[in-house]
Amino acid sequence: MKISNTFAIGCIVQWYEIEIIEEYLESVKNAIDIVENKENIIIDLYFNCSQELEKVDDEQISISEIKHKYEDILEKLFGDLEYSGYNIKSYMNEISNSMYTIADYRREFNDKYCTEVDVLMWGETDALLPRQAFQILDNLHTQVKDTTPKYITFFSICKMWDESWKALEHPDFTDKPHIDNDYDNWWSLKYTMSLDEMYKINDKVEELDVRVLDQFKFNGCGLVISSEIVKSGANIPRSVFFVHEDTSFQNMIIKLFDDRVPQYLIKNILLVHNRNHPKKRMYVKGERLDGTMNEKRRSNEWYVKANKMSEHNTHNIFNQGKTYNWNDVWEKTK
Repeated sequence: MKISNTFAIGCIVQWYEIEIIEEYLESVKNAIDIVENKENIIIDLYFNCSQELEKVDDEQISISEIKHKYEDILEKLFGDLEYSGYNIKSYMNEISNSMYTIADYRREFNDKYCTEVDVLMWGETDALLPRQAFQILDNLHTQVKDTTPKYITFFSICKMWDESWKALEHPDFTDKPHIDNDYDNWWSLKYTMSLDEMYKINDKVEELDVRVLDQFKFNGCGLVISSEIVKSGANIPRSVFFVHEDTSFQNMIIKLFDDRVPQYLIKNILLVHNRNHPKKRMYVKGERLDGTMNEKRRSNEWYVKANKMSEHNTHNIFNQGKTYNWNDVWEKTK
């Protein structure tokens, strides 16, 4: 099939995510492979080798070996990037002391591609993209671009942190119990789902269930944004320097457009977010080996401080008050 519109899907890859990036990229490739005019979909990848925050445990692996692993994955999936037919923009930050976070990347991705393509999508290394994704998004954009050119879209998701996310859950998950420490059942909060398991769920769909939500509810994994939103001024504020970039982006949309921007939800197509993937944070020097991903991150004192300060900035964008930055983080962690 040919698509009528243009897309950019962007993902920052931190070096410690090297063991999970292949499955994400495979899901992106599979979604693009059903499209004849592949050049209409830009795959933007930023591989971040910086060790300013996390240090590589050189007793396990070197940063050079990690870089080679990444290059081998790209070659395995896409072949020669220059002649493969895929529209891949791949960058590698090799400056060890540079600071570059997901908020920085997504802010720049939005700004860079909003004038080049019709639709933006935030990828994530622990995501698995539905095989039907671009076919669905192309049809949706064609149908709504004349009436609601400013919109956001989200596919249904697995279980999230609490019941407030229930509206976004795929129907196969929504009546299952919410058990915090269940890693074994496919529908549970901390289960790591495979591509084949996701495909099995999505391949049952005969007719799409597309809904409009009463109010915004989304996270950054798989968020779809019409470029008109960013071109009209909505983006991640520079005060949000680390995380909570999805919430800050949501707040900016609300402030700029009130309730005039719809959020379309593809209710019966699942996009997997493997937040607790056991290989999500690998080879980090001095980080605890047990516990959840959140517990591993929080074993770093700087993370706790940076998370709190970035969250503070997120919720005070429009208020008078101090804006924190990395200098404040380092001051608090001396």
